[in-house]
Order: sequence, then structure tokens, then C-alpha cells
Amino acid sequence: MKLKWGVIGCGGIAYRRTIPGMVLDNQSELVAVMDTNLALAEQVQKEFHVPHVFDSEDALLALDEIDAVYIATPVFCHKEQVMKAAAAKKHILLEKPMGLTVAESEEIAAFCKAQGVKLGVGLMMRFGTLHEKARTLVAGGELGEIVSMRAQFTCWYPEMPGVWRQNKTQAGGGALMDMGIHCIDLLRYISGMEVTDVAALMGNQIFKYEVEDAASVVMRMENGALAYVDAAFNIPDDAATCKLEIYGTGGSVVLEGSLAQEDVGEGVLVRSDATKGYDAQQHRTKTNREVLQAATKNLYTAEIAAFAQAVLTDTPVPVTAEDAIRAQRIVESAYRAAETRQTVALA
Repeated sequence: MKLKWGVIGCGGIAYRRTIPGMVLDNQSELVAVMDTNLALAEQVQKEFHVPHVFDSEDALLALDEIDAVYIATPVFCHKEQVMKAAAAKKHILLEKPMGLTVAESEEIAAFCKAQGVKLGVGLMMRFGTLHEKARTLVAGGELGEIVSMRAQFTCWYPEMPGVWRQNKTQAGGGALMDMGIHCIDLLRYISGMEVTDVAALMGNQIFKYEVEDAASVVMRMENGALAYVDAAFNIPDDAATCKLEIYGTGGSVVLEGSLAQEDVGEGVLVRSDATKGYDAQQHRTKTNREVLQAATKNLYTAEIAAFAQAVLTDTPVPVTAEDAIRAQRIVESAYRAAETRQTVALA
């Protein structure tokens, strides 16, 4: 049995990544694509041999054979399209962020629950080999008590006319909302801890669009550890490292290049002895060192397969609306912290 998919908004990330990943999943079948740019939708239809093509979500959702939809439209379109899909009893995989605000995202989640359809969110970096390995190490206590974490995700995103991600009313925010939300989600996911307090600075240094081109966030985790998130639209891709670092009393994991749209990067695990006394010389020999490698799987195939399995077996989706809303609430708190120049406590 296969899950039959429709895609609403088949340009952008759907065309570049998710649809190519979807057609590789043996539990999934792509039966319809839709985009307001019909010529683009027809190009996708031809390239991936899709039976049906539309330029409206209403027409796509009218197809009885569709079990689930993947929605990859601009954020300001999400609420209306999700509610139409849920009313049509289609299960939904929605790109992040879910909505323009936490309140909107909560409304989306509540409506899907009321309609009895599954709602998953496209935080696909959770499926990265190195991120899964880091989560396993932390959960197994191999790093001791976590004391510090950091994640950085950046790209080069110059000013372009008509680009929705550079428009606050259409995107809800800039580098933090679009890229930093992945970092926040990963630090929560890998550590298994919630955030209690947030402080932040952000603004525009290089580009002058409406949303921030850079943001730095400091989060206090529930065990007292500090976690740092850097998100930027103003770092050239060739210059970026996109690191994720976890430090504990028993060792560390440092990943470089793992925050990406591919399962790439490399990492180093260092185990240390927390029982040792103070070393005035501060020797950092790192003798107990292990190199970690990505497996180069397709993150989007993994994401689609996991969601399809949840629908076909009627089990919980792998990345829930609650997960995405928690991350978005931290983003909103960071915006408020930056605006007021005060630390914001999360309820």
C-alpha cells in the first residue's frame, strides 16, 4: 500500500528537494502537483511523470485519490491552504514555519486535530545522520551533563525584487524565522531539553530589506545550560561552516557542515574524564577522539518516508505541530527580547 500525495506549491524547495526525495520513497506515490505558475507546474509534471497538474489548490484537493498533501507555499498562504486540505480530509506535511505567528500556528494545529487529519512539519534536519548520532550520544549519557550548545545556519540572500522571504508580512521574520528555527529545533531535539529564557540581538548589516539579515540568540535550557543560535542571510555560502556543537561534563560533539539540505558534514566526538581535578596548564590533548561521518542519505526521502509510515500505520508523525510551535514560540520570544533589550521568560 502506498500513500498518494499531492503537492501544493511545487516550485522552490518542493521542486529542488522534496519532490525528488518523494519519488524515491517506495511507500509514496506522487499523483498531483499544483502551483499558481501553471507553466512551472507543468514542467514539474513532465519531469516527474505526475498524472495530474493544477493551478489551484481547490482543484487538487477535489481529487479523491489523494491521501496527503505536502504544502510548500510562502508562509502567508499556509493557514488558508492547510484549512482547505484538512476540511477535505487530507493528511498534511507542512513546511516550516507553520504560520506567520504562534497564534496562527496554534489555530492551524487545532483545526487539523478537529478534522481528524495528521499534521507534520518539515523540520527535515532532524533526519540527518550526524544529528541522530548526537541525539543518541546525549540520550545515552555519553557526554555527561550538557553545559553548553551552539548551532549556526546561514546563507547568502541578497536583495531581490518580489521575494516573499524578504517581506515581513509574508514571511513573519527573516534569518531567524527561516533558518534559525532549524537550529532551535535541533538543539531541543538533540538535548531533549526545553528552553526557559531567551535573549537576543538582531538587525540588518548588509541588506536593507524589511526582515533581519542576521540574528544571535542566547537560550537558557531547563538544566541551566546556555545555548547559542546564529542565523544569517549575509554570510557567503563558501565562507559558512554551519556548525552544531554540544558540550558536556563528559565530552563534546562538534559537527561542521551538517546544517544543510543534504546529509553532509563531518563531526568529532571527544570523551573526557569529568572526575579529573583542575589543570592549571589547561592541556587540551583530546586523546579520546572519534571521527563521525554522515551517511549521505536523502533527508527529504527520510522525511517523506517517516510521515508516510505514520499515516499508513496510524501512528504519531515524527515531527509534530507541537514541536514546530515550541520552536516558533522561542523565535517570537527572541524577536521580543531583541526589541525590548530584555530577557524573555518562556511559560
